[in-house]
Amino acid sequence: MALLTQKPQWENLKRLKEELPELKKLKNDLTLEHKGLYLDYSKNAISHQVIAELVALAKSCELEQWRDKMFTGEKINNTEDRAVLHTALRAPREAVVNFQGENVMLFIHNTLKRMNAASGALRVQENITDIVNIGIGGSDLGPYMVCEALKHYASGPQVHFVSNVDGAHINETLKGLNPKTTLFLIASKTFTTQETMTNAHTARAWFLKSMQESDIANHFMALSTNLDAVTDFGIARENMFPFKDWVGGRYSLWSSIGLSICMAIGFDKFEELLAGAHAMDMHFKTAPLDHNMPVLLGLLGVWYRNFWNAEAHAILPYAQNLHRFPAFLQQMDMESNGKTVTRYGKKTDYDTGPIIFGEAGTNGQHAFYQLIHQGSSMIPADFILVKKPYNGNHDHHKKLLANGLAQTDALMHGQTLSQANGDPHRVFNGNVPTNTIVLDELTPFNLGQLIALYEHKVFVQGTIWDLNSFDQPGVELGKTLANKILNDGPQTKLHKYVLED
Repeated sequence: MALLTQKPQWENLKRLKEELPELKKLKNDLTLEHKGLYLDYSKNAISHQVIAELVALAKSCELEQWRDKMFTGEKINNTEDRAVLHTALRAPREAVVNFQGENVMLFIHNTLKRMNAASGALRVQENITDIVNIGIGGSDLGPYMVCEALKHYASGPQVHFVSNVDGAHINETLKGLNPKTTLFLIASKTFTTQETMTNAHTARAWFLKSMQESDIANHFMALSTNLDAVTDFGIARENMFPFKDWVGGRYSLWSSIGLSICMAIGFDKFEELLAGAHAMDMHFKTAPLDHNMPVLLGLLGVWYRNFWNAEAHAILPYAQNLHRFPAFLQQMDMESNGKTVTRYGKKTDYDTGPIIFGEAGTNGQHAFYQLIHQGSSMIPADFILVKKPYNGNHDHHKKLLANGLAQTDALMHGQTLSQANGDPHRVFNGNVPTNTIVLDELTPFNLGQLIALYEHKVFVQGTIWDLNSFDQPGVELGKTLANKILNDGPQTKLHKYVLED
């Protein structure tokens, strides 16, 4: 296969970019709708010819074939020799997904059955008022984001999340909690993750100040695969919920890692979340590339990163309950595609993953929008709106939506010197591309669709860039060096200054 930058589509796209009129002069009408999710991508610097060439580029990179390999369980995570089957986690019970001679749906739905029983029993018990989920990365960002997004459905115990190894995080969370009414979920596949196990042992010590060793079995659960380490900790075997190594951390909220979600909003709502993700999976799997939401968003990402030198991309949810969504997508995108080595070890000669940042609603407007409007770099943005307010407060919601819509118009059209009454400080160039994603409501089903939409968008971009989007070697180096400092002592003058009393 030809190198990416040597493909004819690459050269054609460079030419088309130079021929395009200004974004503000384009008259695009580009929308897609899928089961309560509406995408308007009209405010992009594209034409039908650009879209056709981007689709041709995707086909030349064998996007459809790589997509099919993912869904069928081929080991597309080649550096770790693993399959990538998070899509199976949200497939219906009757689906058949064979991996190494086994239909994985049997394992998945057995685990879901146990999660249903555990969360159902817990939610009717009055003796548990608080749940503390201890995990980091995908074992924290996904469940925390979902619990925040869907907290208007919460009817069970209050769920808290602890991730940072900074003792302030666990200690401040434990303040005011009663060990007799607290349940801990320890989320670590190997049960060896340094940050998670440090926090877990702190929680265990706190618990044992007033409780007995025998009580641990009923107040701690493990989301893990390391049975020996879990039982050594004191957790009952029946309170361990496993998942497989074909589930990457940042794609794991659909697995037993989502137990905190079940306990917060109920298993029936968790099933709706899975159903929404599955609906988007089927759209991604079957829709033509030029009418496929994840594909189009991914191709637009490639278009701006590689042909417009856009180094960053903003995620702007106009819904306060989605305030953790930008942080969740930071890991999803930057850990997946923050690489400059291809699947097969070659250095890229093109840019890859963008910087992802964002903030909820009008908070962002009063923080960093200035840079998007008048800064020296173009920053494409996704605006995520929710049509129907869950709380019925229409006055607030109308103002929120009006602000979001106005920002997309302002970013596109800008403001000329004459419109600014001759004040150059109030001139906005405009021509900043945006996508607007509208959810009918912030339901579990629609949230599932939204998350899967971005999962597949990231996969599309990684495929075009010839990356393995499912490993994260850059995360490991710092951990190795930290352990060296802890085990061998300070190595430098700075180390000694910081670490020695």
